[in-house]
Amino acid sequence: MTAALHAINNTDRNGYVFTSESVSEGHPDKICDQISDAILDAYLKADPHSKVACETLATENRIVLSGEVSSRATIDIETIVRKTIKDIGYIHPDKGFDYNCSINNYLHKQEAALEENTGAGDQGLMFGYACSQTKNLMPVPIELAHKLLFNLASARKNGTIKHLLPDSKSQVSMRYLGRKAVDLKCLVISTHHDIVSETEFEELKEQIKQLVILPSIADIEDECKGYFDTKNCEIKINPLGPWQDGGPAFDTGLTGRKIIVDTYGGWAQHGGGAFSGKDASKVDRSAAYMARHIAKSIVASGLAGECLIQFSFVIGEHKPVSLMVDTFGSGKESDAEIERIIARNFDLTVEGIIDYLDLRKPIYFPTASYGHFGREGFSWERVKHISR
Repeated sequence: MTAALHAINNTDRNGYVFTSESVSEGHPDKICDQISDAILDAYLKADPHSKVACETLATENRIVLSGEVSSRATIDIETIVRKTIKDIGYIHPDKGFDYNCSINNYLHKQEAALEENTGAGDQGLMFGYACSQTKNLMPVPIELAHKLLFNLASARKNGTIKHLLPDSKSQVSMRYLGRKAVDLKCLVISTHHDIVSETEFEELKEQIKQLVILPSIADIEDECKGYFDTKNCEIKINPLGPWQDGGPAFDTGLTGRKIIVDTYGGWAQHGGGAFSGKDASKVDRSAAYMARHIAKSIVASGLAGECLIQFSFVIGEHKPVSLMVDTFGSGKESDAEIERIIARNFDLTVEGIIDYLDLRKPIYFPTASYGHFGREGFSWERVKHISR
C-alpha cells in the first residue's frame, strides 16, 4: 500500500484534505466515452450477444474510431456519432469541432478465439466500493463534483445561464478527520464559454455561483444531514480567467482516460481498466459493477460502515481467482467472514454476473458521463439485503 493510502487509512491522523474532480459531458475524453458507449448500445439493441471493444479519439474537427466487434448486427455508426456530438452541444461550426466533423472508422472483426470465449475476456483486477458518507453510499467529494457539473449542464441546456459551452471541469476538496468528512474547504468550476465582455464574464461567474454552486452545496448538505461544515468553503470559478477555446479543437480526447472520475474520485482504489465501449464479457467493466453492487449491499445491510472489494480474473476462466474485502475496521463481522458471506450469496462467474445484473441490454450510454456509480436506475446500484 502506498504512503498516501496509509495516510488516508490512519484514523488517528489529526486531519487531511482530500480532493476529487469531475468533467462534463462536453469534455473531450467524455465525448469519446459517450460515442463508444452509444455504439455499444446500438449493437446490443440489435444483437444482445454482441461483443464490442470500441475506442474513440476526438481532435480538431475529427473523430477516429478503432477496436473490435463481433455481432450479427449492422448499425449506422456515422449517424450515431453525429447525433451523440450534437446532443452534447457541439453545434457551432466556427469553434473548431462540431457534429459535422470528419469520421474515420477503423472498427474491425474480433479475434475468433475471443469471439467464442464465455469466460473472462481478459485478465485483470477490479475494485468496488461503498461507504455511508452520502445516501448514495459514495464519497462526498466525487458526489459533489458530479452534481456541480450535472447542474451546470442543465443550466446550459435549458437556457438558465447564457454563454455556456459544453466543456467544463469541477474539483472538490474536503477536510477529513480519520475517514469522516468534516469541512468543505475548496470548490472549483472551470467552464468553456462564448466570447464575452469583461462585465459579461463577471456576470456569468456570479450566475454560476448563485444558480449552480450554492444549490449544489445545499443539496449535498441536506443529503448528508449537515454533518460537515460548508460555511468556510473557498469558491473558485474559472480561476485562470476567460476560457473561450475548449473542446476537442484544443484538447485531444480518448476513451477511458477518466477512470477515476468514472468511479470513486480516487477515494477508493482502481484496477486500471476502463469501462466505456466494452460489452459485459469484459470483466474490467462487469466485475467492477458487481463489486460495487456487493460493496453497496454490505454497507446497506449494516454489515459495515464502508467496504472495499477486489476481484481478479484470468482470461478464459469463469470464476475470479481472488476475492478480497477491506472494511477499514468498520465491519460488524471480520473481513474474512464477510468474504465468506459474499461467496454464499453471489454467483461470481462471468456469466453469473452478466445474468444477475442483466448486462446484455443497451444500458451503457448514460454511464458515460457523471459517473458509473451512486446514481439511480442501474442494476448494480440496487441493494441486496444480506443477513449475517
